Amino acid sequence: MLNAISTQYLAEYSAAIAQSAGVDDASKQFSITPVMETRLQQAIMESDAFLGMISNILVDQIKGQVIDVGDSGLTTGRVKDGRFSASLSQSGNTYELVETDSGAHINWITLTIWANSGSKGEWVAKMNNAIMRSFALDKLRIGFHGTSIAAESTNPTTNPMGQDVNKGWLQIVKDKASDQVNPSAQLDSTGATAGSYKNLDALVNDLVNTTIHEVHVDDPDLVVLVGRNLVAAEQHRLLSAANVPTEHKAAQQLAKTIAGKKAYTPPFFPPNMVWVTSLANLQILTQKGTQWRKSRNEEDRKRFETSYLRMEGYAVGNFHKFAAIESVTIVDSSALAAELLEDGVDTNPVVE
Repeated sequence: MLNAISTQYLAEYSAAIAQSAGVDDASKQFSITPVMETRLQQAIMESDAFLGMISNILVDQIKGQVIDVGDSGLTTGRVKDGRFSASLSQSGNTYELVETDSGAHINWITLTIWANSGSKGEWVAKMNNAIMRSFALDKLRIGFHGTSIAAESTNPTTNPMGQDVNKGWLQIVKDKASDQVNPSAQLDSTGATAGSYKNLDALVNDLVNTTIHEVHVDDPDLVVLVGRNLVAAEQHRLLSAANVPTEHKAAQQLAKTIAGKKAYTPPFFPPNMVWVTSLANLQILTQKGTQWRKSRNEEDRKRFETSYLRMEGYAVGNFHKFAAIESVTIVDSSALAAELLEDGVDTNPVVE
């Protein structure tokens, strides 16, 4: 139940939402003004560090040409009897937004616990963080896992990562530039598995050199997005083999740098996947003037509910600056060694 303090805080919180929106009653759906659009976008971005690093763009149209916000290659040169110019756009790289509805609620008991355990400022901060962070994380879930757009209702039970809410970045590249996505690879520290890589450095270096376009191979803003399973397995391998402090340091730094590039493991990134791209290349597009909010205390359900409706979609600015491996398998070196011994292969040959 709501106690006196939490009831007061909730009433004042609801009034503040209405005042900032310039409406009389925030419990009824209201359109967000351009100034509020910017503030809302900023609040959502700030609720998750990774989301704030990628491109969150407000656009005018539901459909349009994707904006490449990164480096598109060489734009300087000479042309005899003319002027040098290079195209900064990619034909066929278009976006399309769809209706996207985010809704969250916080039970009264939680609001009362928050009110009893801190000041009003702390209570408001927890409210804002809980709401905005849930919206932010959903954007990343869908961006990393989205494969389709449900014609009618989405099904969060069968698609817990929002696979049917919208097409995410990987699916967009697979649909429009499939050569940039490799289906699989293997990591085998022994090197015994044909076609495998001994470590993540070798895998990422090869991915960059074979899949990223040559004009972007040395771009300083390229980063590595890597799944948690791969980082954990590689750190375990390095620490197990480490005999000196420098090797321990290399294992600890793995989560930050791979193949000389900054490495990130974002929330909800697929655990056995690797991407190489620039952060600005990953885009979330929202149409101006289509964002609606509603926040109300639902007494019959004993909870505070808030919703955020808008037209939204995903895009990759430059396909040539994106490379991925969908599934990286970690070969069990101990099991492989046992198998080779059964076949009569010496796994520790003496080199004379």
